[in-house]
Amino acid sequence: MFNDLLIATFNQAAAPANQSLAGTITGLLPMILMFGVLWFLLVRPQMKRQKEHRKMVESLAVGHEVITTGGILGKVTHITDNYITLDISKGEQPAEILLQRVAVAAVLPKGTIKDL
Repeated sequence: MFNDLLIATFNQAAAPANQSLAGTITGLLPMILMFGVLWFLLVRPQMKRQKEHRKMVESLAVGHEVITTGGILGKVTHITDNYITLDISKGEQPAEILLQRVAVAAVLPKGTIKDL
């Protein structure tokens, strides 16, 4: 009885080796389709957001009102290649911070900070 079970197990294990190329492609087709769906649902939108963010960061100019990824609102006062200086004060004395350009989350419409 044990020998019959052992022979049946080996026959089942050997069966996939006898499959044709079409059978192998058919077995891989769901994986390929799944990869394609995940690409269009996850990777492609993320790449699009990164491209839009890069374009927004490159278009920063002095005087823009921005919000950072940390939630700080401020007005851009100085720009270098990799850094910006934000004026975050509402009063007469300036309070400026130095940030990386990529830390800007969004450019706000003019007058947003005064309206708060």
